[in-house]
Amino acid sequence: MARAPLLQLTDISLTFGGDPVFEDLSLVVQTGDRLALVGRNGSGKSTLMKVMAGLVEPDSGAVIAGPGVSVGYMEQEPDLSGFETLGDFAAHGLDPGEMYKVERAGEGLKFDPARPVATASGGERRRAALARLMAEEPELMLLDEPTNHLDIEAIAWLESELKGTRTAFVIISHDRAFLRNLTRATLWIDRGAVRRQEIGFEGFEAWRDQIWEEEDMQRHKLNRKIKAEARWAVEGISARRKRNQGRVRALQDLRAERSAQITRQGTAAMALEAGPKSGRKVIEATGIAKKFGDKQILRDFSITVQRGDRIALVGPNGVGKTTLLNMMIGKEQPDTGEIKLGTNLELALFDQARAQLDGNMTLWESLTGDPDMRVSGKADQVLVRGQPKHVVGYLKEFLFDEAQARAPVRSLSGGEKARLLLAKIMARSSNLLVLDEPTNDLDVETLDLMQELLSTYDGTVLLVSHDRDFLDRVAATTIAMEGDGRATVYAGGWSDYLAQRGQDDFSDSVVKSKPGKAEPKAEKKQSTSGLSFTEKHRLEALPGEIERLEAEIGKLEELLSDAELFTREPVKFQKATDALVQRHEKLQNAEEEWMALEEKAQG
Repeated sequence: MARAPLLQLTDISLTFGGDPVFEDLSLVVQTGDRLALVGRNGSGKSTLMKVMAGLVEPDSGAVIAGPGVSVGYMEQEPDLSGFETLGDFAAHGLDPGEMYKVERAGEGLKFDPARPVATASGGERRRAALARLMAEEPELMLLDEPTNHLDIEAIAWLESELKGTRTAFVIISHDRAFLRNLTRATLWIDRGAVRRQEIGFEGFEAWRDQIWEEEDMQRHKLNRKIKAEARWAVEGISARRKRNQGRVRALQDLRAERSAQITRQGTAAMALEAGPKSGRKVIEATGIAKKFGDKQILRDFSITVQRGDRIALVGPNGVGKTTLLNMMIGKEQPDTGEIKLGTNLELALFDQARAQLDGNMTLWESLTGDPDMRVSGKADQVLVRGQPKHVVGYLKEFLFDEAQARAPVRSLSGGEKARLLLAKIMARSSNLLVLDEPTNDLDVETLDLMQELLSTYDGTVLLVSHDRDFLDRVAATTIAMEGDGRATVYAGGWSDYLAQRGQDDFSDSVVKSKPGKAEPKAEKKQSTSGLSFTEKHRLEALPGEIERLEAEIGKLEELLSDAELFTREPVKFQKATDALVQRHEKLQNAEEEWMALEEKAQG
């Protein structure tokens, strides 16, 4: 006999501020499900998870948990008010004899149960919330970005726990390796609809791209049909008005169908511009050491950073990665040893704490108030890589809408704050880019674009991250900080570091969770598509460009169908004729480019 589902959502609709988030959404979570919940930033992943947890009431529809099923939820910003210590919060609702579960989770997740809530950081609060959920052992766990603020060892512990549990779970995460290792099916939120595939995150991107390709093909066919019907209407409708009203209505229906289609959100128009070249030697550290009280952060460390290097710093939380990073760029001085910075350096810094963002400012003020972006005498413009741009237009390039421009920064989600900080950084040229935990809260598509930009950036990159996939894609050198002041330089990214270091000191979950060196992500992608990242995005963008050109051609042809236009407005007629010729040329070039890329993609 089939078991009842753990959780069922039926015909869920939800509206915030007039815009529908979901309409007629239905999904089922079964016993044993291990689901990745994916979608663009702002698509409603966290909102859907809160609906599943019973924390957000939908406008219509039903949320039904199975008989006796307990649902546990770990949110991004847990409320610890009313609790004195992190341990008190994590153990809430447990029997006294089950306190060992919190202590065990605390050890694996590296948080101190005795830490007062009043002095705990955001990361410690989230780890306590995760420990509480793991200790509760509900039948269904809902995990919203559980790896944020965890170091790689803690992520490995969590992976091991989730692999061994019989509990069903739904995970929102930007960490590709984490999702690949744990999930067996994927829920994809796209434009208010949820699709499910019975393959884990490993197969998500190929599945998504196939759906988008089919959509583009259908849209392309619909536009060609509308174009043909519109040409018929222009050329002969007056002579056939009585006999063909049905065909006219069909044309109207086709246009209504196209208008009803929801355009998918584009990729942020991020760009990195390297400034004047720095000197060949960017940083030279010789015998540096650093100590805080009795804690040795670094001892006798030396490194030379050359122009164009991609260097990642890895290690447990609190080991001193950010301290070493700050010493390398001159923001902090070593106790002993010497650091020499190269010549002609232009630094851009993405800081882990997002300290460059003032939560009380609006997005508009955050950009226009930046001295490096201010345009003298223009309150509505910002300077972007030397060129003035309207502040709203620039925000739109990073996927913010006009209404958000006057909203306070504190109202933004984690991913939106990261995009705003990237907008500030990328407005100026640089030749030394310092990224301290840049991957937190960014969606997969934005991470893809950032990785592509870093690969073509004509400058030097220093990076701190716990995202193994990101490290493998970006880093050419890894500095491993392993405690007690030890820092060792390894060639390559995370996988190469593990191979050189040896795997004995890491859990099996870490070893299995990383993409193997024999099949790196970039090579795998290249072998399946035959396209570079830039070409792939161009192939995705071309159907939309072709659609736009066809729409413009249709309008121009409709305008020129007026037989009296030439005599009535000859200048307008000539401009429209010239524009029509140009659009046809652009359309032909775009279609030829699409065909060439499509053939290349097919091998």
